[in-house]
Amino acid sequence: MISEGADIIDVGPESTRPGSQPVPAAEQIARSVPVIEAVRKRDDEIAISIDTRSAAVAKAALDAGADIINDTSALRDDSAMVDLVATSGVPLVMMHRRGTPADMQKDGGPQYDDVIGEIAAFFEQRLRYAADHGIDRSRIIIDPGLGFGKRVEHNLLILRHLDKLVSLGQPVLLGASRKSFIGQVLRDISPACKDDPKLREAGSLACAVIALMAGASILRVHDVHSTVETVRICTAVQRSAH
Repeated sequence: MISEGADIIDVGPESTRPGSQPVPAAEQIARSVPVIEAVRKRDDEIAISIDTRSAAVAKAALDAGADIINDTSALRDDSAMVDLVATSGVPLVMMHRRGTPADMQKDGGPQYDDVIGEIAAFFEQRLRYAADHGIDRSRIIIDPGLGFGKRVEHNLLILRHLDKLVSLGQPVLLGASRKSFIGQVLRDISPACKDDPKLREAGSLACAVIALMAGASILRVHDVHSTVETVRICTAVQRSAH
């Protein structure tokens, strides 16, 4: 991934996909710390993020060489996380999620009256919470949480109106790569990609283009080289306008 052009390596010792169950902190630490140490030994400049909702896991990861905390609960699942972020001074990714990983997609996922407006309001509230606890707003990255308590139509609306979330003034991270909504959209012309995430590369790259052109700052991806090529073309087009 580093040789293909990744700028950040995101280490996730606990799955938070729909239907997943929590993993104890000790097991998360046992899974993630050796990986972080190995990546850091290989490259002392690559940024490493720890994808966890646990403050204990995040602390162990930072001690092992991680640089960023990626909290899919936006500081809601572990009350100790906000103090760790405040005292460590590292960047924080806060993701929007409706429900918990175990139940967020039950019965097809939740309903929204205004998905973009509700996500924007959520981030404004979480940004105030972080600021009240000593976390500088300039260190916070927001992630609208595609697939996390969202139906297919909600994911598509987020992509269509991503610029409205960019306008909140925070760097936006988008994780569309290989997500199930891509397989749902393409299932009539590519039936196999509905069940095989590895066949969703084209759809993932399409989402990457949409996100970049809307102003997203970070893409969380699986297919690094093809995405780097996509970013290069998008960046060249954007620069040509000036």
